[in-house]
Amino acid sequence: MRSSATSIQYEGVDTDQNVLQKHVMFFDRNNDGIVYPWETFQGFRAIGCGILLSTTAAIFINLGLSRKTRPGKFPSLLFPIEVKNIHKAKHGSDSGVYDTEGRFVPSKFEEIFSNHAHTNSNFLTSDELMAMLKANRVPKDFAGWLASYTEWKILYILCKDKNGLLHKDTIRGVYDGSLFEKMAKEKASSGKHAVTPPL
Repeated sequence: MRSSATSIQYEGVDTDQNVLQKHVMFFDRNNDGIVYPWETFQGFRAIGCGILLSTTAAIFINLGLSRKTRPGKFPSLLFPIEVKNIHKAKHGSDSGVYDTEGRFVPSKFEEIFSNHAHTNSNFLTSDELMAMLKANRVPKDFAGWLASYTEWKILYILCKDKNGLLHKDTIRGVYDGSLFEKMAKEKASSGKHAVTPPL
């Protein structure tokens, strides 16, 4: 699944690899290139989400992305997501940090903070995050608005610090896929039960 091409490194992010694939590969629990709803559920549970959020996420994500990642194929009632085609499911009204091929765009990542991190260039407050989402909205792209809001809201609830700040390193970790692995290891080592965020 991973590219062997020589790549440029951007603060730990591989800009040549399809990092969007790396972003979703965490949820491919058996590494077969396909993410089923139960794997999405397991992935969310692994990073500390409660049963309700994990179930909702599995339904929302797989229903929304399955058909888009399986061009030319009949719809499946198992709603699989094909990791190799995840870039085909890229929605509108997003930050543009992933390009149309799923590659990381450093300048777009920096724009998140140069344009919206007014308090401090290394994190976003809740209000700054909401302002960014509104600024990224494409007119009448209601599905894109909902997808962006849901993704960022879950990230904020799960990963904000004790002061309600979402740090730059955390956001970068979402884009390159490393954050999920880190959260899963922390949850496994802590032995704590997951708590469903108040969504």
